[in-house]
Amino acid sequence: MLLKKGIPLRYIFGTIRYEILAVTVYTLLINILYYQYGLREIAIPLAIPMVLGTVLSLLLAFRSNQAYDRWWEARTIWGAIVNDSRSLVRQLTSMINNTNESEEIRHFRDQFVRRQIAWNYALGQALRKKDPLKGLDRLLSRRELNFVSKFDNVPAGLLQMHSRDLRYALQHEWINNYQQVEMDRTLTRLCDAMGKCERIKNTIFPATYSLYTHFAVIFFILLLPFALIDSLGIVEVPLVAAISASFLLIEKMAINLQDPFENKPTDTPMTSIARKVERDLLQMLEETQMPEVELEQQQPAYYVL
Repeated sequence: MLLKKGIPLRYIFGTIRYEILAVTVYTLLINILYYQYGLREIAIPLAIPMVLGTVLSLLLAFRSNQAYDRWWEARTIWGAIVNDSRSLVRQLTSMINNTNESEEIRHFRDQFVRRQIAWNYALGQALRKKDPLKGLDRLLSRRELNFVSKFDNVPAGLLQMHSRDLRYALQHEWINNYQQVEMDRTLTRLCDAMGKCERIKNTIFPATYSLYTHFAVIFFILLLPFALIDSLGIVEVPLVAAISASFLLIEKMAINLQDPFENKPTDTPMTSIARKVERDLLQMLEETQMPEVELEQQQPAYYVL
């Protein structure tokens, strides 16, 4: 999920509490060796960690940008999923033949809409490596659950059922060939969006780049107390801890953003998006099932004319 108002400070610093504790103890030990035992030769020029810090800042900035690009792409894809889900239901409710509408058509439409809602939930759960069928029994019939349970990729199975239903509607002349083609294009866009999400999920950030950057952060932190000890004294302990926290938090932020489907506070809010889609699609379905008399009463005069 994505926290709208901000991430609690307890969570932020909780992710690096052990690292900061280790840095504090390490800096305090160096301070004791310098002042209590007179090991003055351990001090180094400040320029050494400064040069490394400059290079490290560039590396962290590049990694943060790349990680944010992955997160933003994931959010953009789910924005397209919302639009295509609404478009699919709008096409279904507007294109299907409403002349002498039968109970079978109403059941077909209701089942199709609820399956699309289930698809959004199933995709989000699958990307988070959870059971994609969990909670879908309220949206899918037993026959549909049995069918998609045979698929390793449950969202793909739901799209396959969509395609079969469109062919069934075409055969019964509820829609024509052109309408079937348009709705199939919407299904293709949903399938493409699913593939893009799977690409982000399965393409890991280069491990060597992450490892080298982490080593550079650790090396910078290890050198920093030796450069500040000569001029700051005991004050260097909280100062080194604060500087280290800044670099470590930036690194942690990049790690969290680079995997937008891991069910973290910085995650793409797929469940929240799926709930919003469910609300919108059910409202569209309810409006479609409203009797014509009620619709005319709600429409302004210029619309009726």
